[in-house]
Amino acid sequence: MTESDPERDLSDLVVSRAGSLVSTGIEREPYRLIDVAGHVVDPVSVFLRELQAMGRSAATLRSYGMDLLRWWRFLDAVGVAWDQASRVQARDFSCWIQLTVKQRMQTSRPKAARWSSRVRGAPNAVTGKPGTGDGYAPASVAHSETVLRRFYDFHRDAGTGPILNPFPLDLSRRSRRAHAHHNPMDPQKPDRVGRYRPVVPRRFPRAIPDEWFNELFAALSSNRDRALIAFWISTGVRAAELLGARRCDVHPGQQLITVVRKGSRAVQQVPASGDAFVWLRLYQQELFGLGVPRGRGQPLWWTLRRPHRPLTYHAAHRMFERTNAVLGADWTLHDLRHSAATRMARDPQLSLTDVQWVLGHAHLTTTQLYLTPTKDEVVAGVLAHHARQARRREDPSPPAAGYDPQSLDVLFGGH
Repeated sequence: MTESDPERDLSDLVVSRAGSLVSTGIEREPYRLIDVAGHVVDPVSVFLRELQAMGRSAATLRSYGMDLLRWWRFLDAVGVAWDQASRVQARDFSCWIQLTVKQRMQTSRPKAARWSSRVRGAPNAVTGKPGTGDGYAPASVAHSETVLRRFYDFHRDAGTGPILNPFPLDLSRRSRRAHAHHNPMDPQKPDRVGRYRPVVPRRFPRAIPDEWFNELFAALSSNRDRALIAFWISTGVRAAELLGARRCDVHPGQQLITVVRKGSRAVQQVPASGDAFVWLRLYQQELFGLGVPRGRGQPLWWTLRRPHRPLTYHAAHRMFERTNAVLGADWTLHDLRHSAATRMARDPQLSLTDVQWVLGHAHLTTTQLYLTPTKDEVVAGVLAHHARQARRREDPSPPAAGYDPQSLDVLFGGH
């Protein structure tokens, strides 16, 4: 299909779930993309190897691989090779991904196209978070557009792909340099990058209220889980950063734990609460009697069931989901980081630069988001405003001098 071809009717386009992203378990090549025919997609392998050479983590490679898998499935449905894709296919893909139901909610080989209702789910009764719905979120669509544009940029520069990128920059960006003539004293303004990149709503961090956190902590069923939650809520580190800690990374005497930061891969010691180390010691006492390998270089966190294996992010995520189910909530592990950051940012004895260092933020403007009032605080303030307005109507101001209050009550029907 070329630029002059007729419009494609997306209403009857069926995109199957053929192909997969396979985890190899090999450090030098963590993931491979398998196409519909069961063959390894070499252009994707070369691109992922380039990302790995740039120091990207295995989680980043998986995220990029899933976006490329979705693009490969779409190309198979429309019958176009990856190196022959034009902006027509890119435009149709951008329309399709914003309208279709998430592929994980469909069968492996659907017989008909399924379209999202575009209706957001009901908010959670405990957390107030809106439901995710059955379609892809704007952030997922924007991430997919960025990945595909970088994929074709890489192959264009290497001479192995099309000369024109199917996912071009926005027209306003193609004729000038990004942030040209920007005053460094002014904050950076959001700049639209890709032509097919949707507008992503700005989201503010959501912290867990203290009273609900106490109930959440009481619902935990093991000392390991209590230690994990205590470290997350007191250090503010990311979930994967804590799960990657080893036994030699814990320093109870100094109340410090060493983690490897997600983006920069920097090794950093962060302070934790004394309760976190108490729960960790109780967990370790139970662990030593279960035959778990000892040694300072061994992982700090292990599964509770046999055979004992190092605790992964998905296992910890599932544990937190079970705890949420007890309360009927839908908080995430990252909400614990938001809660820790909010607590530290609201402490007048702690400077915002200290909070930035603990959280590992590159820019202070990111840390400043935690100074934003929470939803509960805004709601409570507005309700108090309405209560004051109601009392003001019930207690009218006294009449001016020279007027008889009783006469005014008779005239205006007062009580």
